[in-house]
Amino acid sequence: MERLIQGFEEFRRDMTSEHRELFARLASGQTPHTMFITCADSRIMPELMFNAQPGDLFVYRNVGNIVPPYAQHVSGVVAAIEYAVTALNVQHIVICGHSDCGAMKALQNPAALKGKPSVEQWLKHADVARYVVEKNRPTIHGAEGLRYLTEENVVGQLENMRTLPAVAAAMANGSLRIHGWIYDIANTEITAFDPLEGRFRPLDSRDANVPDATPHARFSTPLPIASAA
Repeated sequence: MERLIQGFEEFRRDMTSEHRELFARLASGQTPHTMFITCADSRIMPELMFNAQPGDLFVYRNVGNIVPPYAQHVSGVVAAIEYAVTALNVQHIVICGHSDCGAMKALQNPAALKGKPSVEQWLKHADVARYVVEKNRPTIHGAEGLRYLTEENVVGQLENMRTLPAVAAAMANGSLRIHGWIYDIANTEITAFDPLEGRFRPLDSRDANVPDATPHARFSTPLPIASAA
């Protein structure tokens, strides 16, 4: 706690006049352009990663960057998305998974959830990712399997988010676009899901306007075989 308090004191002391003016303007309201849904992992810092200013991003974090389907689970993330779309009029929503995700490791190894009943119940919203990888990449395990599991979880959560009425309506009238990303912590790189190609590729300027299309079949071509880690 001492470090947090000292950090706040330094923040106030070192604040520039531009930032003081910015906070004064933000005191009366916010108009973020993007909602960013990511994991609660302490290594993920969206504002730092995107050099964002206060008021730019509406950030929501939970274990596994999960969005439960509509009507299945009334939760904070569903309420936050509805608010972001209908009250803040965000133009983009990003669901961002990340490498070395503890939630995805738990899906790989359910025994790790022993004694954590709330986490176990929450991660049932990500179980579709485990099932997809288990059925379509049965020979791939370890780190490579974790990467595919992380990707499939993001794709699955995008599909869940489409079931939310506020999201479906905004996408239908063209005022909202949704995006699925994976952040590689060690290499500080992001890959983005391309729904037309049905795969993740390095993030670039094209991803600002990637089509909101139903993903192509991701397993229609022969799969690479990786040795078990």
